[in-house]
Amino acid sequence: AEVWRAAGVRPGAVIGHSQGEIAAACVAGILSLEDAARVVALRSQAIGRVLAGLGGMVSVPLAAAEVRERIAAWGEERISVAAVNGPSSVVVSGEVQALEEFLAACEADGVRAKRIAVDYASHSAQVELLREELDTLLAPIAPRAAGVPFLSTVTGEWVEGPELDAGYWFRNLRQTVELERTTRTLLDQGFGVFIESSPHPVLTVGLQETVEDAGREAAVLGSLRRGEGGLERFWLSLGEAYVRGVTVDWDAVFAGTGAQRVDLPTYAFQSQRFWPEAAPVDAEAPPAENALDARFWDAVEREDLAALTAELHIEDGQPLTALLPALSSWRRESREQSTADGWRYRVTWKALAEAAPTRLSGTWLVAVPENLTGPAGDTAAAVLRTLAERGAEVRTLTIAAGAAHREALTAAIEAATGEDTAPEGVLSLLALADSDGAALREHTGLLHTAALVQALGDAHVSAPLWCLTRGAVSVARSERLQDPAQALLWGFGRTAALEFPDRWGGLLDLPAQADDRTLERLVGVLAGDGSEDQVALRPSGLFGRRLVHASLADAPLAPAWKPRGTTLVTGGTGALGAHVARWLAENGAEHLILTSRRGDGAPGAAALREELAALGARVTISACDMADRDAVAALLASVPAEQPLTAVVHTAGVLDDGVIDGLTPQRFATVLAPKADAALTLHELTRDLDLSAFVLFSGVAGTLGDAGQGNYAAANSYLDALAEQRYADGLPATSVAWGRWGDSGLAAGGAIGERLDRGGVPAMAPRSAIRALQQALDHADPAVAVADIQWERFAPGYTAVRPSPFLGDLPEVRRLAQAAPAAGDGDAGAPGAPGEALRRRLTVMPQTEQALAVLELVRTHAATALGHAGTDEVGAGRAFKELGFDSLIALELRNRLNAATGLKLPATLVFDHPTPAVLADFLRAEIVQDGSAAAAPGIAELEKLESALSVLDPDGGTRADIASRLQALLAKWGEPQAHSSGEAVADKLQEATPDELFDFIENELGI
Repeated sequence: AEVWRAAGVRPGAVIGHSQGEIAAACVAGILSLEDAARVVALRSQAIGRVLAGLGGMVSVPLAAAEVRERIAAWGEERISVAAVNGPSSVVVSGEVQALEEFLAACEADGVRAKRIAVDYASHSAQVELLREELDTLLAPIAPRAAGVPFLSTVTGEWVEGPELDAGYWFRNLRQTVELERTTRTLLDQGFGVFIESSPHPVLTVGLQETVEDAGREAAVLGSLRRGEGGLERFWLSLGEAYVRGVTVDWDAVFAGTGAQRVDLPTYAFQSQRFWPEAAPVDAEAPPAENALDARFWDAVEREDLAALTAELHIEDGQPLTALLPALSSWRRESREQSTADGWRYRVTWKALAEAAPTRLSGTWLVAVPENLTGPAGDTAAAVLRTLAERGAEVRTLTIAAGAAHREALTAAIEAATGEDTAPEGVLSLLALADSDGAALREHTGLLHTAALVQALGDAHVSAPLWCLTRGAVSVARSERLQDPAQALLWGFGRTAALEFPDRWGGLLDLPAQADDRTLERLVGVLAGDGSEDQVALRPSGLFGRRLVHASLADAPLAPAWKPRGTTLVTGGTGALGAHVARWLAENGAEHLILTSRRGDGAPGAAALREELAALGARVTISACDMADRDAVAALLASVPAEQPLTAVVHTAGVLDDGVIDGLTPQRFATVLAPKADAALTLHELTRDLDLSAFVLFSGVAGTLGDAGQGNYAAANSYLDALAEQRYADGLPATSVAWGRWGDSGLAAGGAIGERLDRGGVPAMAPRSAIRALQQALDHADPAVAVADIQWERFAPGYTAVRPSPFLGDLPEVRRLAQAAPAAGDGDAGAPGAPGEALRRRLTVMPQTEQALAVLELVRTHAATALGHAGTDEVGAGRAFKELGFDSLIALELRNRLNAATGLKLPATLVFDHPTPAVLADFLRAEIVQDGSAAAAPGIAELEKLESALSVLDPDGGTRADIASRLQALLAKWGEPQAHSSGEAVADKLQEATPDELFDFIENELGI
């Protein structure tokens, strides 16, 4: 810490973790160096003398509440929570035997708990043995007033200093270390940089998790590293701090070293090129008309008056000077408008053909919320009755609110299905539950459905899961969308279909009043082939969800929307919000209120204010939690009466990506609160105002679904539904489901941006995206998707693991589907089933060659998922985690291998098999287990013979001779014969090596 100070880095506050808090008190000036050393030494001696060998500690990657629930069975006297380091980073301590039992229970539940290498139990009941001794030994400690603010991880409060006496240092050893709570306190009070000053960072992971879970922007840095304790490592840490905004006194750092400032080199630091290379094409002269047109518009765009007058044969001096800039501007704008127009899509509902009345068979597991009453209860009862009347053996899984977590649901599913019952299907009615006015981030239908998906996987139920909603969608402008909150399930479900393609059925929506005919249609969908997985059931028929182009090229011009009075922009200091604010100011906005979590303290806020003021707008920047109803009400009350609020643009949003199997209620809340709850709050508090625009920034993750974004997709789907309901109620509403913005936004760059680039979703130029927003407002679109999607790259990956009728009506996707059979013609003899050609190829190889072939397959797909041009970066023995795999890339690799092998692989594939070599061994065994080993003897060798003959190219006479000899050989095989040794030919062939087999071919066939 003193070295950091010497480098000009001054701490604004200090905290410490367990024994590290003693060092923190020393840094703050509360303890002298001698007193700090005395506390450390005396406590360590007492622990070693009294507690050594009595206990231990275990780290658990779960939330504190869940850990406390798990350890409750042993009692706090045996096991207790020792430290809460982050949202999913907890340490427990206690008796050795109890910890062993706890570890075994975690292993059985698939929880990766880990023993810590200590033989004592700090922060547990065992520490009580030291109370009197430590009170006596530490009594001489003389704490002083803090010179640097000190936040206690014991009490969670700021301390003055003198209270850190002997009793405090006992409590520091006895009580839970509340690092997560302390970190959140600092975040709430505006701290933005956390530096762990230690010989090796162990707390930065927990700190970073807390920062992300709180939805804040903060830097989390370490100091040294294990094995890297020299100046070079410290200078690197200083550099990391400096680029994150920390002031460093570089003159002091490099004093006496002879270091000098130099300019950075202008050449690229790496020699690997990533620029796309255009494929060479034969030059073809453009038609004369196009050349003339191009020359004309080139002159217009350059405002080249001389060239244009010459082109048009106009005499000098004629009044084109004023016309030329207008033509140039029109040309540029028309191109931008054409680009934005090509990005527009909307969702429609297509009438579907109905199958003849049918019946269900087998066992159907139906999840129903407990105490479901009113119209929703009537609907649930009618659905259960109809299923039973139509032949299903219905087993009802009644879900109580308190038992709707993953473990309880797993146990309930296992009890309901039994060991000998495999359900034919699973139907969830959990979306029908009333959330009793709870915030959307606590929506029981969504959270319980997510837990159900997880539990079905844990219980190894592979039957398709169908989720039923009621009034969550609208199939026509004349039909009012009844319940936008249930639309959360539709966004989540579209992601579940991508992550669990083999055990997802689909989404079904009933009307507010479902008659018998509608319920019969429900049975028809459940009993069908599953080709339609997003269906609205109405008294008038079945409707399938479809994505279509929403071009405005032929639409009449509409009056341009312009802001007036006050416009509120949530997330206004963020990347997207800043673009919107500039556009509003350029369009004449009088007063802009920009909100963010940090208000004026947000990065770039001051510069943005000045820029907007220069454009003529009055600007107010406020710190406001938009999900807090009281805070939003106070903000709206502050709008000046002379400039009333007339427009709302809600751009705020937070990502917390992760596959569904790893999502928790907390991670749903992180995303839903600033996006969905904020939108609902704004809707309720402004619905009686005279607004001209109510704009919601949604995302295509809600429209299409996106693996790893189940929570974000749910939030976006809700925004689209809320806009549709507002529009039906006569209120202004525009929800834009955005694709990827370039240079800004949550998916502008980094790993997310790279993944979207590979998947065919390039970044949109912000200027063109803003034009698309203007178009949506001008034409009063309640819900529109705006995304640059390269369907030739996107559609194959999107449909690789599951067909998508939702995309099927797009002309680009239809053309790809029509071309697909032709593309497969070159695969000679490859059966239609995915992976069959691979299985056949492997079965004719020796095991060693099989292993190499599958390893190459794994390395190739891993490299593609990581975005590498080749497999050089993907070593066979390197851990996937070390290669840069996160949960999303792991899911992409799983999907690719599913398509390549025809297997149904779990989402945890990469984590269960941590290196390419281990994964390849697993895949090889899965692929060939029912192949050559189960075939008749000699089949594999026969396939080798077939392969050998396929490479020959004989002339006509030789071909006839070969055919004759093969027929003779076939005749011999028609009658069982034995060689002089008495062994059958089949046995010889089965045991033959490849060389012996080819000798046999040569001897028998003469080739």
